Amino acid sequence: MQLQRASGLLLHPTSLPGPHGVGDFGPEAHRFLRFLEDAGQRAWQVLPLGPVGAGNSPYASYSAFAGEPLLVSPDRLVDAGLLHAAEVTGELGLSDDRVGYDAARAHKLNLLRRAHARFPRGAAFEAFQEQEAAWLRDYALFMAIKDAHDGAAWHTWEADLAAREPAALERVQRDLSQEIEFHAWVQFCFAEQYAALKQEANARGVRIIGDLPIFVALDSADVWSHPELFHLDASRQPTIVAGVPPDYFSATGQLWGNPLYDWDAIARDGYRWWVQRLQRALSLYDLTRIDHFRGFEAYWEVPAAETTAVNGRWVLGPGLALFSALRAQIGDLPIIAEDLGIITPEVEHLRDSLGLPGMKVLQFAFTDPANPYLPHNHVPNSVVYTGTHDNDTSRGWWEHATDGERSLVRRYLDRELAEPSWDMIRVALSSVSALAVLPAQDVLCLGSEHRMNIPRHRARQLGMAAARGRAHSRSRSPAAWND
Repeated sequence: MQLQRASGLLLHPTSLPGPHGVGDFGPEAHRFLRFLEDAGQRAWQVLPLGPVGAGNSPYASYSAFAGEPLLVSPDRLVDAGLLHAAEVTGELGLSDDRVGYDAARAHKLNLLRRAHARFPRGAAFEAFQEQEAAWLRDYALFMAIKDAHDGAAWHTWEADLAAREPAALERVQRDLSQEIEFHAWVQFCFAEQYAALKQEANARGVRIIGDLPIFVALDSADVWSHPELFHLDASRQPTIVAGVPPDYFSATGQLWGNPLYDWDAIARDGYRWWVQRLQRALSLYDLTRIDHFRGFEAYWEVPAAETTAVNGRWVLGPGLALFSALRAQIGDLPIIAEDLGIITPEVEHLRDSLGLPGMKVLQFAFTDPANPYLPHNHVPNSVVYTGTHDNDTSRGWWEHATDGERSLVRRYLDRELAEPSWDMIRVALSSVSALAVLPAQDVLCLGSEHRMNIPRHRARQLGMAAARGRAHSRSRSPAAWND
């Protein structure tokens, strides 16, 4: 895949302003598209749009296919005649500058339930359910059961429900039919509102870049409904989990805890689940960034009983076989490979043999003159960032940079930095990388208090092994989640 030369912004929709405690697909999202067009920007990169799970992290989702209910706009439901204007206005007691997830979720779910009660069932909703049945039925059932268990993880449910015994599923489908329909309907609203947003984006010449985490959460509809695709024991608990090995910055490595794929089982099924997953992503996004791409070449496997990632091992991933199957069934793969962290020649060979663009992060560049992230080492088929959602803002990075890093920046640019954020933006836009993506915080020259996420280890900020803790917050506020 060859990228078109362009630039764009990185901003998760939850960071958009609005009266409902969290950004969504409402009027401000469409206003943002007008801004991008007026500013000559041709890309909008978001974080994963799935329903957030533990820690309100989009990288720990209840589904690899569904959409986050918080992104459904109450204002658009007013336009559809399902809510009254008076129900979505007035003093709501929600923060204007920081997402309070519990309060925002309670507010929005209350509005969604009111709208659902007024919704006239019809052909469009029925067609949506049929079209998305491969994932929607299991997801809606999963969420209805989870709600009935006060949010408890599926592996703590009654044994017959956790094991998806047919009689148990028939019982809950009957007893929870209204809740199941509600969760399916919320996905219908998400799909309609997002489709309108994407249609306008493309009409304005803006491509949406999505984000697809390589692993899924244990407490997800995916693992519950497809246990045969993961390394689980007889009680459906992981036998091995994901992480990264010890490095200079973490003597015990990072134990992420995600269940690992049984790639042999997935291969026997023709990689069907992964084909469906990528098809879903490509139906939402114009380009899809795959997080932790190196895990397709080899991944760090840790026994589930371990409390650190020390006693793990590298295991070969599916490699080219997976992508050959994806191409055979999907065609061209508009994918960006997140090739950060511990990258070997084998990972680079897989990326290059597929013709996928990698990532160049300027905040990682200024450690020594031979650093591969320095602009003179960039290649056209790549995406350059000042920083990612895991990094400090450029202003914060500069304020916390070492004397050596500052000296190298000054020598490399042959000048003093007037405004660190815009100096870094100029470097990114001058790169030969075909696509430049700029975090909105850098465009606004914001400091560390406005960074999107603070990973558990600061490895990525220092350009070393990837830190995988994830979270998202509004652009005007600090992130508050360290998982």
